[in-house]
Amino acid sequence: MLAGQPIVILRDNVERTRGFEAQRSNIMAAKAIAAAVRTTLGPRGMDKMLVSSSGDVVITNDGATILHEMSVQHPGGKLVVEVAETQDDEVGDGTTTATVLVGSLMEEAEDLLAQEVHPTIIAQGYRLGMEQALSILDELAITVGFDDRENLLKLADTAMTGKSIEAAKEKISGIVVDAVRQVAVRNDDGTYSVDEDDVKIKKQVGDTMRDAKLIRGVVIDKKRVFEQMPDAVTDVKVALLAQPLEVTKTQVKSKIKITTSDQMKAFTEQERESLRKLAEQVVASGANVVLCQKGIADAVQYYLAKHGVYALEDVKEEDMKFAAKALCGTIVNKPDELTAATLGHAEAAEEVPDADLTVISGCENPKAVTILLRGTSQLLVDELERAVYDAARVVQDAIEDSKFLVGGGSVETELQIRLRDYAATVGGRVQLAIEAFANSFEVIPRTLAENSGFDTIDKVVALRKAHADGAKHTGLNVYTGEVMDMREAGVIEPLRVKTQAIKSATETAMLLVRVDDMMVTQSGKKAGAAGAQ
Repeated sequence: MLAGQPIVILRDNVERTRGFEAQRSNIMAAKAIAAAVRTTLGPRGMDKMLVSSSGDVVITNDGATILHEMSVQHPGGKLVVEVAETQDDEVGDGTTTATVLVGSLMEEAEDLLAQEVHPTIIAQGYRLGMEQALSILDELAITVGFDDRENLLKLADTAMTGKSIEAAKEKISGIVVDAVRQVAVRNDDGTYSVDEDDVKIKKQVGDTMRDAKLIRGVVIDKKRVFEQMPDAVTDVKVALLAQPLEVTKTQVKSKIKITTSDQMKAFTEQERESLRKLAEQVVASGANVVLCQKGIADAVQYYLAKHGVYALEDVKEEDMKFAAKALCGTIVNKPDELTAATLGHAEAAEEVPDADLTVISGCENPKAVTILLRGTSQLLVDELERAVYDAARVVQDAIEDSKFLVGGGSVETELQIRLRDYAATVGGRVQLAIEAFANSFEVIPRTLAENSGFDTIDKVVALRKAHADGAKHTGLNVYTGEVMDMREAGVIEPLRVKTQAIKSATETAMLLVRVDDMMVTQSGKKAGAAGAQ
């Protein structure tokens, strides 16, 4: 109030939360979202059934998918969802781990705030703890080579364990590793880089998941345009055309005046002759398969079929570019630009019976490959796709970084012990924050034990003792409950997955804990004026 007049600060439709209430609100949101996905962590985690307003059903234990489907309204909660999405975009796996870590960090921060430790001290301790943790991870990392197929298979196997793909895991692990290695590019410095878009995943409902295949080529969701064309071709030479195989309209408005039947006949014959020439130019190039991004006229279809050419029309631009890369061909605009050098090559092209699919396979050295997944229902193949995507990204991460870590809660237990030792060297109130940061890692082995039906206290204590005795690769076997060497058990994951999870979780927790004032505009309320509080 100033001379009896209110000072207008916020509109009526702005809801304001300040001080500890704002911090508590963000903490509760982070904990709630972490609790929602926590039961899915690990090979024996449970699945979630998500039903949209339209009635679509998704059954999955993939953290990113669950959080994406959830309608999160709380602003702090949305930041936690972004953690999972960032984790998925950057490394392709570890989304549940990152989300659970955020919840644990915020829970530890809640205890520190109750002890009147200032939020900036908490953020400073978390930052120091994160830097030390990343340094420890580098020490714990184990080298994996491009030709180390055995460990790459274990990485893919670990990423898919606990998914619906379990029954065919061994076969599909091999498919994923071979696919990623095929498209990896060796750099001048000896490292490798992989473009995730070079491995395409296609789904087909029917048969069983054991019928999954690695196609050294491309799978297109199209059938041949004309029934008289062959349904299979060998020694394939593919013409990739961006423009339509039909008579195109002129760029300017024009009219043709026809007054006699002879003129009409001549016009029709001229048009047919033009279309025949288009088809002959394709055939003359040596192509026996045509992928056209636009339409193909009926007459051209007839002439192509007459010469035994297999043709697809209205192929998506994305599929055209992928096909060009996979078949080592070049996309041209017109048939007269086709040469032997522009054609793509493969061993076979065939139409899949009872499905709108064309498979072009057997490329000699493809720069892009396709994994064709099959399953008995749409729900199953969707979950298979998520599992294979995770596995492919994990193998990609390991090939690019040449580093992996052991799993089963081993790394988290080692981090907790070493970070507590590090905290003692810092001193002051920051030490409390670093110790809290260290304690937050216990949530991973604890959750693994809990989701597997074992006593959490017994398993956590057993893990601590093993690591204190120097067994730094010791983790929890979630099937037997035994505390054992996870490297020997083949439970491993890329270094990048763990470092990204720790970075994104810590930075989000630091951001949220420093918020002491939330001003949320409510769209449902009428805007007015309010006095300063």
